[in-house]
Amino acid sequence: MTPGILYLLASVTCSVTVAVLLKLARRYDVDVRQAITMNYAVAALLCWAVLKPDPAALLAPHTPWAVLAALGVLLPSVFLAMAAAVRHAGIVRSDAAQRLSLFIPLLAAFLLFGEPVSGRKLAAILLAFCALACLLRRPSTDTGTGTGTAPGRGMWLWPLVVWAGYGVIDILFKQVARAGTAFAAGLLLAFVLAGGLMLVYLLARRVRWERRHLLAGVALGAFNFGNILTYIRAHQSLPEHPALVFASMNMGVITLGTLVGTLVFREPLTRVNGLGIALALAAIVLMAPW
Repeated sequence: MTPGILYLLASVTCSVTVAVLLKLARRYDVDVRQAITMNYAVAALLCWAVLKPDPAALLAPHTPWAVLAALGVLLPSVFLAMAAAVRHAGIVRSDAAQRLSLFIPLLAAFLLFGEPVSGRKLAAILLAFCALACLLRRPSTDTGTGTGTAPGRGMWLWPLVVWAGYGVIDILFKQVARAGTAFAAGLLLAFVLAGGLMLVYLLARRVRWERRHLLAGVALGAFNFGNILTYIRAHQSLPEHPALVFASMNMGVITLGTLVGTLVFREPLTRVNGLGIALALAAIVLMAPW
């Protein structure tokens, strides 16, 4: 097995592990706000130690400060939404919604940046929206179905927020890259801003800090950064196969997330939800730049 494939497997595992940790947070009564705050501190330290960013690169006149500030706000906000999605809708729907968010930048490229529309990409977008609709369909056994209760709404609302939030974050990171900002420096600043914002929020809320919540955040930060690092390394190890890395990563997360969610946590899935998983995988294959 080549190093590139090993990096891909590690990235998929790290991504799903983040969702598993968020799932377990409720079981063990972990304050996800404190865990997410510590997560960004750990991710920033690892980014500094491993990627060795040059902070001076951020002093360039073309640095998109407004975009980086928006990332600082959105990253923790969407992470909290991901925690709520895993809690209310489960790992399967949450991971699939996160991965389907990659179609939002594609749609933005057509509508905002004037990229030509191709039949294949348009078909992939349509498949992705059909997949999302199927995934957000609630099981008929759900006590919140049809009643308008918070648990029923959470089954579709939070995955939808995750889908939209991560899609916007992807667009913002692409704007940072378009401005010529060094990736490592921009990532470090985004982590610092996100962690700082969460810290200010928690101090204002006068939360009671506990070591177990912070230790959970250390694990969360390690796997969160591990996902990013191994995905970068996979692209570096397989420079001639970007489609393989792209498709394998997204399909791997959806597949492993489905297996873990259904087999380990016994999350209920209807036939319509299963169809959504299949459509999501088909959309990713169609989307990949083969």
